[in-house]
Amino acid sequence: MTETRSPGKTVAAPQQRRKTDIQSMFSCIAGRYDFANHFLSCGIDYYWRRVLVKQVIACQPRSVVDLATGSGDVAFALRRALPSSTPIKGMDFCAPMLEEAKKKQIAKRSTPEIAFEEGDCLDLPLSDATTDAVTIAFGFRNFEDRRRGLREMLRILQPGGSLFILEFSQPKTWVRPLYYFYLKRVLPTIAGVATGNVNAYHYLAGSIASFPDKSALSQDLLAAGFSEVNVTGLTFGTVAIHHAVRPG
Repeated sequence: MTETRSPGKTVAAPQQRRKTDIQSMFSCIAGRYDFANHFLSCGIDYYWRRVLVKQVIACQPRSVVDLATGSGDVAFALRRALPSSTPIKGMDFCAPMLEEAKKKQIAKRSTPEIAFEEGDCLDLPLSDATTDAVTIAFGFRNFEDRRRGLREMLRILQPGGSLFILEFSQPKTWVRPLYYFYLKRVLPTIAGVATGNVNAYHYLAGSIASFPDKSALSQDLLAAGFSEVNVTGLTFGTVAIHHAVRPG
């Protein structure tokens, strides 16, 4: 842990504080996270995951790591779509969110096993070039160091392997006023009732509004060493899937 020191006490550095704050935020809403996602997106999140999964299975990966897996929705969707022999690992740095994923796994006894493990996306406990595909859905936006995160994802991918980032994006110009009104004024209020934590969704709105657009994120992927970046915009551009390949 990186620290700064002052007389008489130890204080976490700003980067570490942000990580701890995000962990705490997701810990607080873990039990209501799925309900809030489905409710606040009017169920469109199911469609976004279906598109993501179709792109992943088109690459026929022999193994998949789902980062920032949260309660495991993407991992479970991949499990249903991929052969039972394809190993899937779900990783997250928030233990309460992983507990929700493990509860689901217990309830889905007939589903082939997914390995859910704790792991920080900026320092993954995985060896180099060990997976065919990496997915991350609505978690990349929360990285305190996105460049470092991209380098880590590139590192664990095998040559020719694919990264899929499903994330909020900057919508088409004509829809932005209505979209940002919903994000900043409507969503936090509704989410506060649904989860009991309005601050988490004020953070969500701000993180979406400040996130790079599709072009900027594509350039970040190329700068990190990826190639063949393709982007699929969804729902008026409010969400996008970036598919990038590690050079062979």
